[in-house]
Amino acid sequence: MRRSTFSPEPDCAIAQSLGVIGDGWELLVVRDLARGLERFDQLAESLHISRKVLTERLNGLLESGIVSRSAYQERPKRYAYRLTPRGRALLPVLVALQDWGDRWLLGDGSLSGTNSADEPPAHRLHELVGQRVPYVALPSIVGTTVDVVDADARATVLFGYPATGRPTPLPDGWSEIAGASGCTLENRLFAGRYDDFAARGIAVRGVSTQRTDEQQAFARAEEIPHLLLSDLDLELVAALRLPTFRAGGYERLKRVVLVIGSDRVVRDVRYPVTDIADAVDWALTTA
Repeated sequence: MRRSTFSPEPDCAIAQSLGVIGDGWELLVVRDLARGLERFDQLAESLHISRKVLTERLNGLLESGIVSRSAYQERPKRYAYRLTPRGRALLPVLVALQDWGDRWLLGDGSLSGTNSADEPPAHRLHELVGQRVPYVALPSIVGTTVDVVDADARATVLFGYPATGRPTPLPDGWSEIAGASGCTLENRLFAGRYDDFAARGIAVRGVSTQRTDEQQAFARAEEIPHLLLSDLDLELVAALRLPTFRAGGYERLKRVVLVIGSDRVVRDVRYPVTDIADAVDWALTTA
């Protein structure tokens, strides 16, 4: 049951926020809605909680304006639940909690741009194989919002990278963060094989949490032929629970390569990426 005795301080935004979304189950409902699990039965199966508890949490989120619902079946009545703009504004909070947990609870507390193959973030990523990628449209360097999966391609290679140093300088100490360096090289290597991917009907899309204007300047300077997408609002990170690390004031994607079929199902994952050139070759042969 939700805490009935909690009385948040009226002038404290943290206390007021906890009064709305301070229950662990509510945060996990938001997490799974961001992952594309919109139906009651999907949520109940994912969360492993009773239908009574789930109903209570969904009703609370509806009352708070974090979730909306719409009927997808009339007899019997069935609803799909979705995050409202207010709810989507919580995604950076979820990602920050995930990053903190990965580093301080599941890790040893060190700042790193990657993980070893036996760490929980790697397990979480490889569990994406066989899962469907929800529709996530992100701002792109061509000035339009683009789905992360190319519906017209035989497959999509989606690679996440931390950040490039052009035009905005990288944060101090960047080279000392394991796994952070190499983003320009990675883009150059994918660009160099662009025609090979295209000949096989494979779309290549890079994504980082940098602003679109930064990505555009980098793409022009490097003559990048593939699309770069900006996940500044962490929508894709939240949808796929991608691992991040915080540097220079905001969350950065850890380097990962996903191969996604035309049916939006993840076929394979490369993480950690320890050899960038080999990962590019792997993506071409796997897709």
